[in-house]
Amino acid sequence: MIRSELIQKIADENPHLYQRDVERIVNTIFEEIIDAVASGNRVELRGFGAFSVKKRDARVGRNPRTGESVHVEEKHVPFFKTGKLLRDRLNGHD
Repeated sequence: MIRSELIQKIADENPHLYQRDVERIVNTIFEEIIDAVASGNRVELRGFGAFSVKKRDARVGRNPRTGESVHVEEKHVPFFKTGKLLRDRLNGHD
């Protein structure tokens, strides 16, 4: 599902809301999650999962094309851990 499909589904299930308002709400939720994670905070949505940031230390990597060693800088990467409800549903335990 892509963002526009999510917006359409919510709008269809809530005919009392204008689609532009649903779009604004969805975009605001995503922006708040992005801002929080970018600031190093954890975002937990009960039953769905938690977004956090993990630090990857600098290391020596290898260019797969040439085999040459290359320095890879330290970086921060987003991490998502599923919640129990989502995990159970994925495994057929409704």
